[in-house]
Parts: sequence; structure tokens; C-alpha cells
Amino acid sequence: MSSESFLKEVQAIGEKFLLKLQKLPKAEPVEIVSFSVVLLFIVTVLVLTIIACSCCCCSCCGCDGRPDPRRKKSQISPAAH
Repeated sequence: MSSESFLKEVQAIGEKFLLKLQKLPKAEPVEIVSFSVVLLFIVTVLVLTIIACSCCCCSCCGCDGRPDPRRKKSQISPAAH
């Protein structure tokens, strides 16, 4: 997928999202609840992704960006037959 088609796809999704937001005040309660649930799911996935990435970065590097000396990887040598 080229970057141009990706950007067009993201723009189309954004336009659909804005259109849905504009129609939301006139929507039925079921539509409002379902839209809220979908929005909550998307926000939850994004937050959990950010938390996972930050935990991963903090576990291999310290907060100052240097590797944690306690987490040195030991090299395993092949067993002799």
C-alpha cells in the first residue's frame, strides 16, 4: 500500500467520523450508545498500546535512556558433543 493511498484512506475515515459526529445530536439513543462504546474501545486500545510501549522501553532502558546494567544478556555457547 503506497503512502498516498494510505493517506487517502485515513482522510476518508476521518471524514466519515466527522460526519457521524455531526449527526450524533439528532441520533437515536441506541446509536449514541453504540458510537460511545466503539469510541471507548478505540481509546482503550490506544491507551493500552501506549502503556505497553512505555513499559517495554522502560524495561530494556532506564528512564535516562541508558541500558539497565542489571539486565545484561548472557551468551549461551553451544554444547560440545
